[in-house]
Amino acid sequence: MNKISFYIFIQIFKGCSLIFFIFVSIAWLLQLTRLISLTNLIQIDIITIIMLSFYLVPNLITIIMPFVLIFGILLCFIKLHRDRELIAIYTLGLNENTLRKPIIIFTIIMTFIFILLSFYFSPNVYKKYKINEFEIRNKINFERILISNFLKIGDETVLDFKKNNNNFENIFINFFDDKDNLIFSKNGQIINDKNNYTFRLSDGFKLSINDDKEIEKLEFENYSLEINNNNLAINDNLDSNTLNIFEDFKTKNYKNISYKVIDSLLIILIVFFFYKNNIARNNFNLNNNISYISISTFILILNQLFKNSEFNTNLYLISIFSLIFLLTIFIYFTKDKYVQN
Repeated sequence: MNKISFYIFIQIFKGCSLIFFIFVSIAWLLQLTRLISLTNLIQIDIITIIMLSFYLVPNLITIIMPFVLIFGILLCFIKLHRDRELIAIYTLGLNENTLRKPIIIFTIIMTFIFILLSFYFSPNVYKKYKINEFEIRNKINFERILISNFLKIGDETVLDFKKNNNNFENIFINFFDDKDNLIFSKNGQIINDKNNYTFRLSDGFKLSINDDKEIEKLEFENYSLEINNNNLAINDNLDSNTLNIFEDFKTKNYKNISYKVIDSLLIILIVFFFYKNNIARNNFNLNNNISYISISTFILILNQLFKNSEFNTNLYLISIFSLIFLLTIFIYFTKDKYVQN
């Protein structure tokens, strides 16, 4: 790589670094804001929340990286074009490899990083996030709760109450079982013993539906019941995003592998689409830039929507590979036109 190619490589790196910092910062702050909302429910120190949010960063990077390349490389070459540096390169009579080589090298490096993240590091770190989030949400410490906001305990129980200092008032318990029991108590105590909750209630009533589908009301002065929360399993909180490449092969989750392979191919294609559509034509007018951003962003968003929906897997693969094929045909048959604007 000659000095000019290296200079272009550095400019691409600077442009992508700027976009990367902006995009990741915005995405991380949005996730941090969502996690901070947990402090409205449970008194969690801000350091714990911030550390938990860092577990999301690798996963955010794998989602954002293709968009970073779209806007970062575009920003770099718009600057080179505006400063007349591209015209100077063409005037010197340098061949197209001067522009192509730094783009290819940068794309290979970014694709390699993306593969490492998406196939191994991101799933492992995201798994730690899901485990820690599960423990925070489901290992409830009632002594630290500020506002109950209809807590879900287990699969069939919802709890709501008002806490006044260390006293529990206006306790509402709803059981979503066959009899749909509902309990209300003006006062009570809630004891958590290894995720088994004991409720000692006073001055309240219990509503239930009998076998004749009639509502029965039982008033009480003192009432005690236990709710077991151990039926919650950490595996219920894990998904395919927590599986690395070795676990995918072990569980024969070829669908997840195909998703990641397609993501890697799309990164390469959108970069070379930019090369053919903009750089090879030396065309950086507004309409051309908008068309590149629109088409590339549409393909990436469509890919994400397909992956995160109940869309038929075979139809998804056919649709995405068709888009990849059409984009490849466009790139291959588009002629390079080094026109000095």
